[in-house]
Amino acid sequence: MSTTAAAATALPDGFVVRLRDDLVVADRGRLLVGGSPVRAVRLSRRARHLLAGGRLIVDGPATAALARRLLDGNLADPVLDGRAVPLADLTVVVPVRDRPEQLDRCLAALVPLPVIVVDDASHDPAAVARVARRRGARLVALARNRGPAGARNAGLDEVDTPLVAFVDSDVEVDPSALLDLARHCADPLVALVGPRVVGRIAERRAGRPRWFERYDAVASSLDLGRVGGRVLPGAAIGWLPSACLVGRTPALRPDGGVGGFEDAWRVAEDVDLVWRLVDAGHLVRYDPAVEAHHEVRPSVRTWLGRKFVYGTGGADLADRHGAKVAPAVLSVPVALGAAALLQRRWWSVPAAAVVVAATTRSVRRRLPEGDDTTAVATRLAVRGLGWGVRQESALLLRHWWPAAAVAALRSRPVRRAVLTAAVVDLAVLLRERPGVDPATALAARCLDDLAYGAGLWWGAMRRRSPRCLAIRWTGR
Repeated sequence: MSTTAAAATALPDGFVVRLRDDLVVADRGRLLVGGSPVRAVRLSRRARHLLAGGRLIVDGPATAALARRLLDGNLADPVLDGRAVPLADLTVVVPVRDRPEQLDRCLAALVPLPVIVVDDASHDPAAVARVARRRGARLVALARNRGPAGARNAGLDEVDTPLVAFVDSDVEVDPSALLDLARHCADPLVALVGPRVVGRIAERRAGRPRWFERYDAVASSLDLGRVGGRVLPGAAIGWLPSACLVGRTPALRPDGGVGGFEDAWRVAEDVDLVWRLVDAGHLVRYDPAVEAHHEVRPSVRTWLGRKFVYGTGGADLADRHGAKVAPAVLSVPVALGAAALLQRRWWSVPAAAVVVAATTRSVRRRLPEGDDTTAVATRLAVRGLGWGVRQESALLLRHWWPAAAVAALRSRPVRRAVLTAAVVDLAVLLRERPGVDPATALAARCLDDLAYGAGLWWGAMRRRSPRCLAIRWTGR
């Protein structure tokens, strides 16, 4: 990178980062281990002094480089207090096809931001036009239905502000929330940022929500959880839902940017956009401190139908992005140890212990030498084995369930593994997404997994390629 380019992408003076709470700090503060994917950073005496108190303020090239290294490794988060973005810098694009009542609620929440409503060839365009006019939004009407991706791109073509937000018509989000997301663009490398998208039960059903509504309100597939950070393939957060996003307009333009959403795609266009931005050298961030509210589906059929459609997108992603779409990333030892634990036999714990010991030895060789390197390596090995159990449970119950169901009819070990996986998955769900009773969570989760997995296999058969079902094997 040239000196000019480096200066253009450097963090500005006054930018603040804070070390994440989930880091492992070892060797008397000289070693930081964490992030996603996991990495280790050895700090110099000067760096430890600058990070006293867990915060770093950029005041020149040296601190900018350190802050960038910490942010890129998901070892620190930006502190954006006091950074304001003017209303005039942000335009909101809302794609819609019919649904005037939802559109009205969406636009009412966005006042006073400038909004472009893109009518994606509604059956009743007059109703959409009336809502847009009443709420003071600019209307762009498409002559043919292009799908959400194409409608967003049509709106993007009309944006002349440096920042753009995409908000679906069934989402309600405050202008202050969008402007909070926009503050991430103080980092010149950030091109896209998303909030936590939380399910919300429709007002008419709020008094007596149905079982699947209660589940979707706390465990929506659009809700990526409470832990934020950098978004990239292979990380804990590998994508962002297009239901609500804020981006840097030039980075999304066809002339000089990545070209916006894939116009022809009806599903997975958000994942594809994130991965293309990452491939182009941009940063994408997830900020769960900011929330948007997405109305849950009104019926079981539409709820499960959407899960199926989400699954079909895996094959298209695999065709374009290869192994990035892998449903699990495992090393051979961790895969064997996790499989042993799922069997719940007398030899399961000894086998897992051997895997932890071998993994600890491997990890220790990769860590900088310190007083407690072995303890850190052991902790990472145990954590990795636990993550392996979760990934294999998801494979059996969600991604590979058609094959697992056939195998379980003839194999007792497979039946035992599936049952253990169901217990693990339910326990994790109830711990991470409290607020729904176990029976409802179990039934809804099973249907969720069946619908998504069926879509995934349908997409693979349509593409005549199993790439979206394949594990990505790693030596680490």
